Amino acid sequence: MPREGGGIHVKRTSLLVALVVMGAFLPETAHATEVGDAGTEGIRGIDVSNWTGEIDWEAVAGGGGTFAFVYASEGVNYRNPLFETQEEGAAAAGLIRGAYHFAQPHESDGATQADFFVGNGGGWVADGRTLPGVLDVEDNPYGGRNGLDTCYGLDQPQTVAWLRDFISRYWQRTGRDAIIYTTTSWWQTCTGDSTAFGRNPLWLARWGAEPGMLPAGWPRHTFWQVADRGTLPGGQNVFNGPLSALRTLAQPPAELAAAGRPVGRHAYDVTVLNTGPIPATRVSVIGRTFGGQRIVRASRGCRFSATAVRCTIAKLDPEHKARLRFTTRSKDRGEPEGSWGGPGGSRGKSEGNRSRPGDRSRPGGSRGGPGGTGRPAKANAAKANADKANRDVRGGKAGTSGERGRAVDTERNGYRRGVKITMGTVMLTIGSARG
Repeated sequence: MPREGGGIHVKRTSLLVALVVMGAFLPETAHATEVGDAGTEGIRGIDVSNWTGEIDWEAVAGGGGTFAFVYASEGVNYRNPLFETQEEGAAAAGLIRGAYHFAQPHESDGATQADFFVGNGGGWVADGRTLPGVLDVEDNPYGGRNGLDTCYGLDQPQTVAWLRDFISRYWQRTGRDAIIYTTTSWWQTCTGDSTAFGRNPLWLARWGAEPGMLPAGWPRHTFWQVADRGTLPGGQNVFNGPLSALRTLAQPPAELAAAGRPVGRHAYDVTVLNTGPIPATRVSVIGRTFGGQRIVRASRGCRFSATAVRCTIAKLDPEHKARLRFTTRSKDRGEPEGSWGGPGGSRGKSEGNRSRPGDRSRPGGSRGGPGGTGRPAKANAAKANADKANRDVRGGKAGTSGERGRAVDTERNGYRRGVKITMGTVMLTIGSARG
């Protein structure tokens, strides 16, 4: 959607503690849904630019528009002079809205353009009404002026690298996966039909009655631009899903991950990390012991009886973590070896440790695994099993929850005692192989 045109160019387990982690998240806002025209039913929206001019946003909302994308920036030096007026008008009319950046891959690296975009209207806020920013990549419309081909003079590997550079920086700056606007033809020609960006929502440009073939890597489109003009101002678009899904895209749920490690024979550290872009509030951790064990100590913010514990984390900001420790002993044995406090024992307080920017799959971002170092000297046998469990968490095999969570249940892995964490639909087992 360039600035010079109105349309798109185109274990004998002696201990088992089950932990259920639940979060109450920040509220969403509401908006009405409408039915499209021209044979396309769904949630209707528009895309506008400086070429669209002044817009009667109340008429857009009254005519069935639910969302809008506003052209914000291009390359490294152009900003839509009408962006604030158009974006604020859409917001005032109650539309869910987002901004888009028209890529000029020959002008700079992707990260530089992502920074320019974020600094000129393309950021994201957790207000329930702002969509992630859009990277618009399509045929070079300025070939007659810059003498470059449709791919801006980049070969396919260079194009994929540029896209990855932009996408990664945008995520680092906003915590959101940028939406990619493109055509199937451009994607096939300029990226070699890359499958590397399937986690980014797809906004497909194809004018007609059907979306047709999608670029590789996407099983479905999220938005579809069906025409460059219609009954509403600007480009005509349809969201591929119910209104609730559009709201979730604007305001995703908090995403939580968990990992842990044994400390001595009877203590267990559990780390809960907010891997999503919004704060999680009132996070509940619920545990229960099995196998003749009882809880004798727990972190601050936890209440426990002999066999059950409930902990509450009041607030967990994005990329922040909270550590909890549970200490147990056998009902017929003496005091446990695990000590109160110790390595990683922050008594359940939310910590300000942030994971490495852009590292979406590594809870805590620490080499020694959540809970820090300080492993007991005789824990060599347990270390391999604990590390395996933590690797499963960091690799996304277990220990994550939220919109992308999936049911995974790691087995006891031969642990003789351990902790079983349940968080949403995901389960993870950590423990010790010692008797």
